[in-house]
Amino acid sequence: MRPDILNPLFAEVTALKGVGPGLAKPLDRLDLRRVVDVGFHLPTGWIDRVPREELDAADAGRTIAITLTAVQHRTGSSPRRPTRVAAVDVRGNAVSLVFFGGASGWAKKLLPLNEPRRVSGKLETYGQELQIVHPDYAVPLDEAPEGGGRDAIYPLSEGLTSKRLAALAAQAVERAPDLPEWIEPSLKAKHSWPDWKAALAAIHADPSDAKARARLAYDEVFANQLALLLVRGEARAKRGRAIVGDGRLRAMLKLPYAPTGAQSRTIAEIEGDMAQSQPMLRLLQGDVGSGKTLVALNALLIAAEAGAQGALLAPTEILARQHYDTLSRQLAGIATVACLTGRDKGRARESTLMGVASGEISILIGTHAIFQEAVAYRNLGLVVVDEQHRFGVAQRMMLAAKAERPPHLLVMTATPIPRTLTLAQYGEMDVSRLDEMPPGREPIETRVISEDRLDDVVDALARHLSGGGQAYWVCPLVEESEKSDLAAAEARAEVLRGRFGEAVALVHGRMKGLEKDAEMARFASAQAGVLVATTVIEVGVDVPNATLIVIEHADRFGLAQLHQLRGRVGRGGGKSTCLLLRGSHLSETARARLGLMRETNDGFRIAEEDLRLRGSGELLGTRQSGEQGFRLATPEMLGELLPPANSDARLLVDRDGGLKGERGQAARTALYLFERDAAVSLLRSG
Repeated sequence: MRPDILNPLFAEVTALKGVGPGLAKPLDRLDLRRVVDVGFHLPTGWIDRVPREELDAADAGRTIAITLTAVQHRTGSSPRRPTRVAAVDVRGNAVSLVFFGGASGWAKKLLPLNEPRRVSGKLETYGQELQIVHPDYAVPLDEAPEGGGRDAIYPLSEGLTSKRLAALAAQAVERAPDLPEWIEPSLKAKHSWPDWKAALAAIHADPSDAKARARLAYDEVFANQLALLLVRGEARAKRGRAIVGDGRLRAMLKLPYAPTGAQSRTIAEIEGDMAQSQPMLRLLQGDVGSGKTLVALNALLIAAEAGAQGALLAPTEILARQHYDTLSRQLAGIATVACLTGRDKGRARESTLMGVASGEISILIGTHAIFQEAVAYRNLGLVVVDEQHRFGVAQRMMLAAKAERPPHLLVMTATPIPRTLTLAQYGEMDVSRLDEMPPGREPIETRVISEDRLDDVVDALARHLSGGGQAYWVCPLVEESEKSDLAAAEARAEVLRGRFGEAVALVHGRMKGLEKDAEMARFASAQAGVLVATTVIEVGVDVPNATLIVIEHADRFGLAQLHQLRGRVGRGGGKSTCLLLRGSHLSETARARLGLMRETNDGFRIAEEDLRLRGSGELLGTRQSGEQGFRLATPEMLGELLPPANSDARLLVDRDGGLKGERGQAARTALYLFERDAAVSLLRSG
């Protein structure tokens, strides 16, 4: 149960004064649905109002605060014409204060004739005269902020202003309780951090307050690290079952090549983990094409050798079906494999469920459907989660609840993750890295080409197809929208069909499953030469004959995503090419990204650079769906704050009695405040 002290913060946003259904809509677009969301919606910058005694054309373009006296009201001849208030400073210099939208009555009330007012707004030049359009404020001198004042700038949506958000944030801060301290005292003193509520108030009042910002970011990172540690401790405390294979099924596998040293090492680590009665919690990181599936296959066979069942969870139906096709071929005559997704209905579904319940099916592959209540396993011993970044800690716990004793858990991610973020997202897991490529994998040649040369690219595609090759063509959006000039997959497919006819297949996220499968099957069987797709093909699609990928608007993608997409080619023997089409106006960051893609195929290096270049926003595609990401800690701060937060959380668990002591009770409140309380509900002490 969430502590009562936090209830004022977790009230609906409509509890704030002035927030009705009308204002709730733009707030909802920013995901600000509760008071705490408004409190944690931090300003991204600020405007300093420069105090001035007299007007000066050199200040044009600046936001100034100055004492002015209105000397004339000039109302427009129609409501569409602006109202102008002629005003002078203390030296008699003139300025026009301009109000649009038929606001003459408002302007007269705000600036009565011959009464000095403190006015602030952006000074501009209009012909030969100075003007301020819609002053930010015009108040009696005794109500004016000291100096010029500093205003926070917030991320906004239509229908909101920074001033409005600042007023709502002030209400949220007012409702915030004084909370007991959860930071270790010496650490707090070392950084001179303010108390939690004082930090929240300070950052909204002065967005440049670095100590307040660091304190709030640290709290969030600390809550995350503590949750991961508690989850790990709970998982380690439970007794699973030791699973020891005898090697007979693995000996029957016919592999096209000998495993790399990294694969052999990782398989040995997994085998060692599974032989313990403590459940395995292992993260397998491997670059695109490093052979994670082979490692997973070995783990699943170890479970089958010991008479246990294995489940492989994939993030999409496309990927689940593909894993099923691959593994059922490799395991023909070795183990019984079945597939279950949300689309399976009727007799086929019933038959699969019966096979899983009786233990006849050794390996079940599918989407979230394989963990629905109706699915009962006879003896679930191992869960493999593919593409971990789609599943959060809460989902990992849900999986564990499907067996009498917690199963061993192997999580695979094809997005190499910088070490700091590995700690942030997977702090409760042991980590294995596949840092070698299987033999025969050639680096993919990457070229950056201007979109002006689109015709040349289509000609090159024609040559590629006439030589028997296949290609992907990736577009960022499904369909044109009024606000977007991005090339749409549907429009691109139409254009290419004009040249290549039925050789063009199309796949995007809004298609029905069967349609998608049919198009994928046409491409996989080489009936189609080109697959036009959105980023739905980002993970796992495997067609070895496809050796060319064209990515439109490549400058709009993040590095990790570009690297994932590039990994769709280079899966067979021979040379593969990736063409990155760029717009004509590139930002410095986009230029650096594309340069790095051209320079290297090393996913781990790309991931580190992505963190450095991206700065903030979604972390390398690792934001976990269904789970709160970091709101207050930016990626730049994570590198600095994670190690002390991890140490502090360990200190709390190992020395200070976990959640039971005084600091532990405060830390429990922090877990609820930052919505990492899934960890609390797992604990016997909770």
